Amino acid sequence: MNLQPDIHPPSSADDIVIRAARPADCEGIAALGNMPGYRWGTLRLPYQTPEATRKWLEGINPSNNVSLVVEKDGRIIGNGGFERHQGRRAHVAYLGMGLHDDFHSRGIGSRLLRELIMIADEWLNLRRIELTVYVDNVAAIALYKRNGFETEGTHRDFAFRDGAFADAYAMARIKP
Repeated sequence: MNLQPDIHPPSSADDIVIRAARPADCEGIAALGNMPGYRWGTLRLPYQTPEATRKWLEGINPSNNVSLVVEKDGRIIGNGGFERHQGRRAHVAYLGMGLHDDFHSRGIGSRLLRELIMIADEWLNLRRIELTVYVDNVAAIALYKRNGFETEGTHRDFAFRDGAFADAYAMARIKP
């Protein structure tokens, strides 16, 4: 039995640190969200401002949301989190995450996703984690499948992206 206090220390592996996001991170998260590769996999519009990001961070309800950042040498290179549903869907959270364009295929996304899953399983007793991912985001789909997510369906013309409509998969992980 672990008798340590209910404080989860920041996770680190190699030379990255995974920790809670805070309003002071608004510049780094906005810069991340404005990267073409990062934005390609999200619903974000170009030119997100640090002020809009700060407002979003300040509005996060810690009882329903988890918001993490990944730091390398003091620089934010990734973020992710989930929002827990309410009422009869209180056992479900919706997940989103992304990495800096220059830090793909290094295992960082895997570490971030595993941290989020650990929080969902061991701290919040979430039964189901849902996400949407564009069908052309092959690397993300593979990451999610390696971590127990399954494709449950396809959203046709899910979003307008770069001048065309794009399909997305609905994926979910049920806690084993």
